[in-house]
Amino acid sequence: MIGALPFGSCYVYSPRGRNAASRCSRRLRARLKALDEPWIAKYVARVHHQVVEQGLFSGLFDSRAMLVPVPRSAPMRNVEVWVARRLALALQQAGLGAGVWMGLQRRYAIRKSATAPDGERPSVAQQFESLTLGTSLAAVDRVLLVDDVVTKGRTLLAAALRVREVFPTAEVRAFALVRTMGLVTDVAQLVEPCEGEIRWHAGDALRAP
Repeated sequence: MIGALPFGSCYVYSPRGRNAASRCSRRLRARLKALDEPWIAKYVARVHHQVVEQGLFSGLFDSRAMLVPVPRSAPMRNVEVWVARRLALALQQAGLGAGVWMGLQRRYAIRKSATAPDGERPSVAQQFESLTLGTSLAAVDRVLLVDDVVTKGRTLLAAALRVREVFPTAEVRAFALVRTMGLVTDVAQLVEPCEGEIRWHAGDALRAP
């Protein structure tokens, strides 16, 4: 069992805000989801700058950590490229991880959290049951889950629980490039790095901040 999952993120996203920064945040998210390579490279360069030049995310990124991209909501072929995988590869190429392991996979498709109504989003348990572990890998001490967007953190928490099955003694942490600010009307700026945790609360995931 994982009581709390340390996580970090670099950018913020407002689903409904009306100011300029909020509108820009939705364009950022759209570029990510469209796998816009030049923009993804710029986003990862910003993360690299924050880690190397500003000393941020010291508790997350480690040159020895294995980067594990979180799979999409449906099963994929091994050759398929999705946003989390592209981000993990770019982070590894920037020296922010030892390698990329794509052994975390979906057994079957589940509803996308981003498009489901609040009361119908997959729970942590449903996320967990849909995930499986594929190819084996030698033991590692540090694992960093990588995703494009985090909302409540259910997917990341479920992924961490599943990864612990194959790496029971490893330090498991998570990084999402963007975090959703659904309870905030408007965001003031796009770049707002944070380190926090995703923990259990009343049988559900709770992200702070």
